[in-house]
Order: sequence, then structure tokens, then C-alpha cells
Amino acid sequence: MNRTTDLIALEEHRGAHNYHPLPVVLAEGEGAWVTDTEGRRYLDWLSAYSAVNFGHRHPKLVAAARDQLDRLTLASRAFHTDQLGPFCDELADLCGMDAVLPMNTGAEAVETAVKAARRWGYTRKGVPADRARIAVFDGNFHGRTTTVVGFSTDRDARAHYGPFAPGFDVVPYGDTAALREAIGPDTVAVLLEPVQGEAGVVMPPAGWLADVRELCSAENVLMIADEIQSGLGRTGHTFACEREQVRPDLYLLGKALGGGIVPVSAVAADREVMDVFTPGSHGSTFGGNPLAAAVGREVVAMLGTGEWQHRARDLGKHLESALAGLDRSKVAAIRVCGLWAGVDLAEPGPSAREVCERMAEQGVLCKETHRTTVRIAPPLVIEPTEIDRGVAALAEALEG
Repeated sequence: MNRTTDLIALEEHRGAHNYHPLPVVLAEGEGAWVTDTEGRRYLDWLSAYSAVNFGHRHPKLVAAARDQLDRLTLASRAFHTDQLGPFCDELADLCGMDAVLPMNTGAEAVETAVKAARRWGYTRKGVPADRARIAVFDGNFHGRTTTVVGFSTDRDARAHYGPFAPGFDVVPYGDTAALREAIGPDTVAVLLEPVQGEAGVVMPPAGWLADVRELCSAENVLMIADEIQSGLGRTGHTFACEREQVRPDLYLLGKALGGGIVPVSAVAADREVMDVFTPGSHGSTFGGNPLAAAVGREVVAMLGTGEWQHRARDLGKHLESALAGLDRSKVAAIRVCGLWAGVDLAEPGPSAREVCERMAEQGVLCKETHRTTVRIAPPLVIEPTEIDRGVAALAEALEG
């Protein structure tokens, strides 16, 4: 047995079996590349589901973390710290919102938004107590908490976890008429992903986000945009909502906000919504901690230049062109949004898992979603030649 085999066996023996990783054990990373315990290098085509948008160990982000590690890492929200105010200020400006509530994980941001929407509905809109409803969409992925999986349409995500929280109405994604029908007097919010990442980089019909915005405004309902995967440069814009010049009432952020170093998430909203929270009504020991805030501030500063958004747009065009050369007899559909793609495989044929395993053997790491979709989300630092290398590995893997 080699070290890789030993480590995989140890994880299987002592760890919970809630993931099914590819059989590689990573030990180092830099830029768009990672190295396993045997010294073999791989091109990272997943970016930890967009959490590593700026590449592994980006020097600016590592420097921000190291500097803060030498000063203060945690104080809890029982006290003020010198990083939290500036972090909230700078992130609020990036979002074009009044205020920010920092948390740790994406799921926590979603739970926070659910709380905010319900409390806003009761205290601002006048919805009777315990009757608030939130419209959500099929194919959604908003996290793994029991509240969230309760309105998921993924059987694996929800099986044997009930009973689930009431108050959610599941609507077909991209269907304006169905959403209009679902909104009633007790509806307080519409929760959506501008691009459904876990579903396979699924984009709604053109104009749908604008339709949702118009409908929410007309019905006095909050529009909540879950940009945890799609936000912060991935789609070629700071936020995917900007593809249709739409401003939601709440942005939900995470993943890339922590620079691939620490978990950081946030809800951004105007005061009309954010001020439903009062002391003691919501909180988190680690939310907004100085280390996370310092890294998050550097992420915001990097995005403030516009460089990363432009890079994702330009490289996305290159990726789309390269993917267009795949054997279409083996591919059912290709969807590209910035530097983000879903490739649906034709059936009969190899599963997406089998294709990803074959790609790993060629030194390219990506991950399937569901049975037939290969999703592609390389770090924004990737070079065009590296994109070509990844597409070539995918083409070869499709051949078997």
C-alpha cells in the first residue's frame, strides 16, 4: 500500500461516508494546480465549487491571512473588532446595498435570509403570525440544513430527514406564470439562484430574472438572490443578476468570499430589510471574525478592480469555443456562463462519474453532478492553454 491508499482507507474507516470523492489525495495547491501525496500534479477544474475562484493560495489572500494571524483571529461578536466595520462597509459598497450580516457558510447565509424574510413579512408587510411563505424553485441547491433540504427536489438530499419546516412553495425554474400563480398574500420572498450550479450550470430563459424582479416589486415580496456559487466573478460579472441588470433585495454570498482560505458568508441588504434584526434575535460566534473579515476585505478589493470579472468573461468565451469541438454524438448539451459550464452526456454512454475518473487519470480534476452532467468551474487564474488541456482530457475521456 502507498500513502494515497493508506490515507483513503483511513478516511473511509474513521470518517462519515457522506461524500464519494475521486480517488486522489491532495496535499498542495498553487494557482490552478494541485499536487497529490505521490507528487502528481492535476489541473483543478472544480475550484471547490467556486470557493477557490482566485486560485489556490493566491499571494494577496495568503498575505492578508498571515498578517491577521499575527494580530487577532477571534473575539466573538461580544466585542467590536477593527476588521468587521471595514469589511461590512466595503462589501456593502460592492453589492450596492446598505448593510451586511456576516456568517460562516453558505447554508447559514440562506438560513439567515429565511429568517430575515419571515421577520420582514411579519413586522413590515403585516403577514399574520406563522403564515409566511417563500417561493423556491425545482432543481435548487441552497445548502444542507434541514430547513433547506425540506424544499429541495433532490431525493438524495432529503431522504429520511423529515419532518420538514412548512412555508415553502416549489415552482418550476424559469416559469414566470407559475411563479405568479404561487405568490399569495402571505408570500414574503422569492428565493432563487440566478444560475443553478448544482443542477448543472442551468440558466433560466432570457428576461426571467427581470420578470421576477418586476413581479416581486408589484406584489411587495422580497427577491433573494443566492449568489453563493454564481457570485464574485464566476459568471463574468460581480453578480450573475447583473447579466440582466437586476438588483435583488438580498444578496447571499459565500464560497469565493473566503478566498479559498476560510469559510465566510454574508447577507447583503438595504436597511429596510436588515433592520428587522435586533440584538439577540440572530447571531454567530464565528460570524464576522477578524481573520475571515481580513481575507474577505482582500477579496472585495480584488473584485473592485473589475479584472477578475473581465477575465472570467474572456476565458468563458475561450472555454465555450473549445467545448464546441467535442464529439456531439457523445454530448447532449453544453451550457456556458462565464468561466462555468455544464456538459450533459449523451445516453447510452459512460456516466459523468466515469468520465471524471478518466479525466483524473489524465491529470484534470472535475466532478460530476447527478448522473449525466460534468460540471466545469476552473479557478479564474487559469490560462487559455490550460483550458485547452482540460477540454482535450474531457474529449479523450468521452472516447473511453
